Amino acid sequence: MNNKIKIKATEVLSDNWYTLNKVTYEYQKDNGEWETQSREAYDRGNGATILLYNKQKKTVILTKQFRLPTFVNGNETGMLIEACAGLLDKDNAEDCIRKETEEETGYKVSKVKKIFESYMSPGSVTEILYFFVAEYDKGMKVSDGGGLEEEQENIEVLELDFEDAYNMIYTGEIKDGKTIMLLQYAKIHALI
Repeated sequence: MNNKIKIKATEVLSDNWYTLNKVTYEYQKDNGEWETQSREAYDRGNGATILLYNKQKKTVILTKQFRLPTFVNGNETGMLIEACAGLLDKDNAEDCIRKETEEETGYKVSKVKKIFESYMSPGSVTEILYFFVAEYDKGMKVSDGGGLEEEQENIEVLELDFEDAYNMIYTGEIKDGKTIMLLQYAKIHALI
């Protein structure tokens, strides 16, 4: 426990979809002096993401869907190419990513490998994201994927040549941080 931080108050600013808290706390500086600070933290829970790859075909499975925050920040179409991902809810990270993979991509994977975990936007969001990779083949395809209708995801499943997907980072076609990290991991570790 960090004894240089003392939480003084937490105020819920919004509890609509997830929770936005305003936290007031005291922070002890290196000179020993205490100062009061206030920050907002968005709590949406933790998540998991996965890169599905096929060594023989040299392909990866990614998804494409509308992301409102990117649209309001200048992404003209609002569409984003991403690795499959989802919130843990009450699941552990491995169970979550297996379930999300089947719902979003239509592939049922049993063997997944956790490669690391990362805070994606630690200045404002509490979420930690668990990163996985898994091999896939056509025999694992159990549905069309696309996400759950009740979650209004409208996901397009993409099977892309790995080198083409990797180069999409540099053309600007892939701008999603988790996807960039997974593609770079695959490149560095020669998964494909």
